[in-house]
Amino acid sequence: MKKKIHIDDLHFEHVAWKNELAYQRDELKSFEHRLEEVAPRYTDKEVLKKVEHFQNQFIRHFEVLDILDHDINVHEDELSSFAKEHPVAVDHVQFHDHKDVREKVETQREIYQELKDEFLRFLTETM
Repeated sequence: MKKKIHIDDLHFEHVAWKNELAYQRDELKSFEHRLEEVAPRYTDKEVLKKVEHFQNQFIRHFEVLDILDHDINVHEDELSSFAKEHPVAVDHVQFHDHKDVREKVETQREIYQELKDEFLRFLTETM
């Protein structure tokens, strides 16, 4: 049986996730800028391989963030539509939990933290 949850709780979680994803996006941009500063300093092939690796990882993370934003927006739109169509009932109806999106966000959080740690180690080693 699927867990039921109030619309306000779902909306709160959406907002928190969107803020977290926006923070990751901003941080990735700063990482890209830092990588642009580091790359010209080196000719060592191993370092340049790492630079390329991080460039690719950053691109991939931006793509994942876009997908997650889309998934959250779709669910938020569904809730908003229901609230508009049933303004009286919305406070009394319990909705299906969005466990699948939560799991995707949690997975992204873990993978992103691993990338961040790896990138910061790289900067420490090369600076």
